[in-house]
Amino acid sequence: MSCLLIRHKVQDYSTWKAVFDEQADVRRANGSQGGRLFRSTESGEVLVLLEWDDLERARLFVDSDDLKEGLIRSGVAGAPDIWFLEDGDHLLA
Repeated sequence: MSCLLIRHKVQDYSTWKAVFDEQADVRRANGSQGGRLFRSTESGEVLVLLEWDDLERARLFVDSDDLKEGLIRSGVAGAPDIWFLEDGDHLLA
């Protein structure tokens, strides 16, 4: 499985989340298979872990105007940290 992990600080979570939700169809059209959203309880940081059908399509999405515009409109503070990930070993609890 290919994944895209994005970490960024947001000024207002509700504003950010509304824009993130608006862009669900754009993400899906670009290969996102859904994922998980994590939010820091202390620092205003958000982590988005998305499964992707293909890492190259994930890279194209990261470079897209759709994502850049969404980051601006949603109030992301500073540049996001972005990682392109492939499955490693499966861990058992």
